[in-house]
Amino acid sequence: MTDIVTFGEVLAEFMATRINQRLGEAGQFAGPYPGGAPAIFIDQAAKLGSTAALVSAVGDDDFGRMLVERLKADGVDTSSIATLADETTASAFVTYYDDGSRDFIFNIANGACARIAEAQFGPVLEGCKLFHVAGTALFSEHMIELARVAIGRVKAGGGRISFDPNVRKEMLDRPGVREALTGLLSSTDILLPSDDELNVLVEREAESEAVARAFELGVSEIVLKRGGDGCRYYDGSGMRELPGFEVEEVDPTGAGDSFGATFCTLRSQGMAAADALVYANAAGASAVSRQGAMEGTSTREQLDAFIASHS
Repeated sequence: MTDIVTFGEVLAEFMATRINQRLGEAGQFAGPYPGGAPAIFIDQAAKLGSTAALVSAVGDDDFGRMLVERLKADGVDTSSIATLADETTASAFVTYYDDGSRDFIFNIANGACARIAEAQFGPVLEGCKLFHVAGTALFSEHMIELARVAIGRVKAGGGRISFDPNVRKEMLDRPGVREALTGLLSSTDILLPSDDELNVLVEREAESEAVARAFELGVSEIVLKRGGDGCRYYDGSGMRELPGFEVEEVDPTGAGDSFGATFCTLRSQGMAAADALVYANAAGASAVSRQGAMEGTSTREQLDAFIASHS
């Protein structure tokens, strides 16, 4: 039995070493760093002591071997990550600007992770307490259908679903995508949007109206990620707002995944929402202070120490 399962991309990330370096110009890049929203999420879940598995695929190359070895070392069940001889491990290139924005070039839809087969879910979903869906993984109808199948199995077994939309308006304008994501919302228990993602997804301008619409669709908990400003939490009893921890930002990539994984994992372990939110804020703040998306994941002991030193 696996407590927490997710699926989607695991990738090798390369980071521009100079601020304001455009991806279309020659320059130096640091890497490869392990990355990919689902991979970061599940790595964080494993570090918090839950049994955790990733369903994905990598190429038979050095990047793929590096990624699988890293996840395995952090306690992730990698038995459902396929190695595909004729495919290449997914990758991403990122650059940072002095206004805090970033540009990415992803090679995901053409990478090995786009070839995940339904059979890979096999027994890993049996007894699953929480299945997490990262919006970044829903880049094709095939991946959306895999999410539907897995969600159906987990819900039938009494498990819960968490969903981090991570969507952009351009993606929602593609035929059928908005309807597919709204359909996933109706099966979501814990929703983890950032910025105005929820407003865009449910087509409501005011935050209160967007939250109300999400609850109408069946969501039971909403955690609105607000970066350095902390988070807002909504459930049937109202709203709770928590400030963030003050840290020096080094690399924001993956911080939202560490935040979401921490909240969802601790909730699945039985922790009250108010306490899980404090740990989630700590996980996000700790993550942005380290370079490399997966380098920011933390153990429970590390989070306890972080909270104590920033209280």
